[in-house]
Amino acid sequence: YSMGALVSYVRVSTSQQGRSGLGIEAQRQALARFAETEGFETVREYVEVETGKGSDALERRPQLAAALAEAGKRKCPVAVAKLDRLSRDVHFISGLMTHRVPFLVAELGRDVDPFMIHIYAALAEKERALISQRTKAALKAAKARGVRLGNPKLGKARAVATARIKAEADRFAENVLPFIREAQKS
Repeated sequence: YSMGALVSYVRVSTSQQGRSGLGIEAQRQALARFAETEGFETVREYVEVETGKGSDALERRPQLAAALAEAGKRKCPVAVAKLDRLSRDVHFISGLMTHRVPFLVAELGRDVDPFMIHIYAALAEKERALISQRTKAALKAAKARGVRLGNPKLGKARAVATARIKAEADRFAENVLPFIREAQKS
């Protein structure tokens, strides 16, 4: 890639992480250092609070779709701080590569080719599986010790979840509306 423009994409998985701002700020700093070191100018930043899991991950991540579109228009790469901010799923990352928008991963450096990104994606996917196994084992051990698992305030939790789902649907609709209006115009 020639020196120049860069679109950055920052993602945290949970609304709690999003509210704390810690994960977002650390990613921003890593991307700023990367851009400065490698001679890029960040022309636009997209921030998302959404899990990376699921086969419909791209549909649930309108900011990533917008970052891809912006980078495609500007003919520049999309940069992330770490590969797992895109996903820990090899198939998803391979799918993103078919968009023909190059990705740069700050922690890997600018010269990492697509083959190596696939290797790192496979390692990230394995890491996700190991995290899941450790979590399940820890929950099983806690249950065996008599720790009560679950949410004792289920009614309140349902109400909060319903409100969040509605808010997320509204947010998604707000994010895709400009694309729909643009499509309608053309």
